[in-house]
Amino acid sequence: MTRHFIFAVILASLLCVGSATARAAEPSLSIAAFQADVTPPLGSPLCHGSIPPARKIVDPLTARGVILLTGRKPIVLCAVDWVGIGNDANRAWRDALAEAAGTTPERVAVHTVHQHATPGCDFSVEDLLIPAGLSGEMFNVPFAREAIARTAEAVREAVQCPMPVTHIGLGQAVVDRVASTRRVLGPDGKVKYKRMSTCEDDEARAATEGLIDPYLRLVSFWDGDRPLVALMYYACHPMSDYRRGAVSTDFAGWARMLRESALPEVAHIYFNGAGGNLAAGKYNDGAARRRFELAMRLADAMERAWDAVEQYPIVAGDIHWKVLPVSLPLRPGWTEEQFLQVLNDPDAKRGERVWSARSLVWTRRCKRGDKIDLTCLQIGKASIIHLPGEPFVEYQLAAQQMRPDRFVCVAGYGDYGPGYICTAIAYGQDGYEDSRVSRVGPEVEQVLKDAIRRLLE
Repeated sequence: MTRHFIFAVILASLLCVGSATARAAEPSLSIAAFQADVTPPLGSPLCHGSIPPARKIVDPLTARGVILLTGRKPIVLCAVDWVGIGNDANRAWRDALAEAAGTTPERVAVHTVHQHATPGCDFSVEDLLIPAGLSGEMFNVPFAREAIARTAEAVREAVQCPMPVTHIGLGQAVVDRVASTRRVLGPDGKVKYKRMSTCEDDEARAATEGLIDPYLRLVSFWDGDRPLVALMYYACHPMSDYRRGAVSTDFAGWARMLRESALPEVAHIYFNGAGGNLAAGKYNDGAARRRFELAMRLADAMERAWDAVEQYPIVAGDIHWKVLPVSLPLRPGWTEEQFLQVLNDPDAKRGERVWSARSLVWTRRCKRGDKIDLTCLQIGKASIIHLPGEPFVEYQLAAQQMRPDRFVCVAGYGDYGPGYICTAIAYGQDGYEDSRVSRVGPEVEQVLKDAIRRLLE
């Protein structure tokens, strides 16, 4: 045996010891799942007060999510069965969950699933409605604060019982006959049909699906061969019928419940993607059975995505969190004065006064230079982008095209302050989404796409 061979053996042994020591020093990766009931009391305003208040509970609403523990400050992802959580309310949710998890608000993403037969929440707007004599018109304020506290307590309890994670699983499946564009264009390039969540126009329903993202994407966490959590992402307005005061998670929640019954040991969290301009209108004529049909189709895609999962080993060092504060442009021509005039007019309709308060809050935020945190969670081969408002599906598709080498998921409906986030060309096509419900201007497309690109770098 030569001295060179002996030296090589010793060196190899030292390298192996060093590698083992490095692995032992690597912080362990674990996850904790939480869930809290956030069903409103009967009589509470729904959909920001734009539809009849809650008169019955069809099925309960939940706030649910996960805490990722990596040896650094925890990361919290939360999806709430509400229509929207905007401005100071989004910050209040993030502050409360951050404190409960032992982290900072910048490492917390709070999103809504956006069912319309559910409450909204915006403390910034409530602060304007109080002196106008309209307190509680938009949402049930004491209940909202109770829901935040209840969810924070669920986080506080969950973080005490983390589960070790050894693998992630990535899978996707095409969703059959659920999403379709809400903006059916005519030969002149203008919106010919506004095909909403329910559509009774046979000609509009006969039009093609249009531009959608047909895939439901699933990110799962495993301890060996034991499944722990499934995060699901699909872009579409998640409701079939919502104007009757019947509180419900609608077809997205029903699909989630079907998967929970099939895999009761797995925590299922559903995030609505960039589906601002997508809905189920092509496949929903308003018949009562449509909700169940849509739920079954979505649940079927969830099952097929689960069956298609490919697992990859993962350690804490494979988890990265990126934060990018961004200023979004104000809708051109908007001023504080125009909204104050309506808000303070006792003869104006209550809905108009509430809408003016919401627009005034955003206008002031833009004037102050307030920024919204866009975030990206990188988990091994996967990147999950968190966006505010109701972004068009084009942003989701763009994100996937920017990084075709990665498994890119998008969650929309974070900070609900900006409303609809359209593409530049949409602001002139006479669609519902590019009317006053979008509080940002056409420049938003370049701003948001540039931000997404930076997050995915």
